Amino acid sequence: MTIDFPSPTVPAANRAEVFTGYLDYFRETLIAKTAALPGSDLRTSRLPSGWTPLELLKHLRYVERRWIEWGFEGRAVDAPWGDQRDERWYVGDAETLEQLTAELRSQGEYTTAAITGNDLDTVGKPGPRWGGGDPATLERVCFHLVQEYARHTGHLDIVAELAGVATGE
Repeated sequence: MTIDFPSPTVPAANRAEVFTGYLDYFRETLIAKTAALPGSDLRTSRLPSGWTPLELLKHLRYVERRWIEWGFEGRAVDAPWGDQRDERWYVGDAETLEQLTAELRSQGEYTTAAITGNDLDTVGKPGPRWGGGDPATLERVCFHLVQEYARHTGHLDIVAELAGVATGE
């Protein structure tokens, strides 16, 4: 699925539409970049830090889950750090690109519903995500998610360049 960049010159109905537009764009761009990599590159790292493209895909699904469900909504979630093992991103041998892509898209639908179903000024519920501090507003959570995606999509561009596939938007 291809989504056009949410240009700042195209009017949006409200701030929630701006956030969901950017999140959808970055999510689909990241999925497309991952899918364009040769299969051998999905579970192999080309970088000294050691992360793999499949690990990045899984990580971003859990990032959305931690910040929206566990954080903003204050829900108890099973394994909020399920993208990690021994303080590193982790993907099991049985996890596939197709499965991780579907899970990320499903999480994205959940995120969109949470953003459009709440006022961006709403303060999140207290809970363990905040480490004892005051919960953030939904708007601050949205800014955090956008920066996560923008940063990691750039990281994936480096991997794509090293693999000899398309980079950029």
